[in-house]
Amino acid sequence: MLKHLLIILTVVTIGAGSARAQDAAAPFDNDLQRMSEILGALHYLRGICGNNEGNKWRNEMQALVDAETPSGERRARMIAGFNRGYNGFQQTYRTCTPAASIAIRRYIDEGSRISRDLTARYAN
Repeated sequence: MLKHLLIILTVVTIGAGSARAQDAAAPFDNDLQRMSEILGALHYLRGICGNNEGNKWRNEMQALVDAETPSGERRARMIAGFNRGYNGFQQTYRTCTPAASIAIRRYIDEGSRISRDLTARYAN
């Protein structure tokens, strides 16, 4: 009986530690936050600029969340970043303008750089 209790306690402790580890900030969280904002901005801007990409950038965000599998506060921050990027441009641009096209190019460049840097630093 005591042996079973120790095994259960060990499993519960390990499980709780894993949950805390997933919620703990990763060293690249700021980059993920920025990438989330960029994806949100691109989702909106590419839509108004007639690129006919549908949900491409939203799907990219979902793939990022699925790959990172954040939980709790980390997940909420990533999603809030996407929404902030989307809403910020939605409030500024109603139609595609030359400035919106420039923003798209800059965000694609920045997102590519962040992706390359993260891959170079943290990929196994």
